[in-house]
Amino acid sequence: MSKPLYKVTFLNAGKVYELYARQVASGALWGFTEVSELVFDVHDGLVIDPTEERLRDEFGNTRALHLPMHSIVRIEEVERKGQSAIRDAATGEKVVTPFPLPAKPR
Repeated sequence: MSKPLYKVTFLNAGKVYELYARQVASGALWGFTEVSELVFDVHDGLVIDPTEERLRDEFGNTRALHLPMHSIVRIEEVERKGQSAIRDAATGEKVVTPFPLPAKPR
């Protein structure tokens, strides 16, 4: 049997993050939940989802996240991995960093 997969939704800096992990447990630090073995889509070459790339850049080298219990919105055990996301906490819309464009000539 394969390890369970969890979708962890938490608040961070005014945004709602949705990550997938293989392990979720009460942390050794009182009041924190430990989230480890983060799961990211692996794509070679072309970037398919800039949000997934941004999350991998931010959390790719993280062994374990210690999230304060009050920042966690929900933890779900899921069958398969969906799309990771960063959403605006107020509107719920996905936060997408726009592609940088050259400055307009004057």
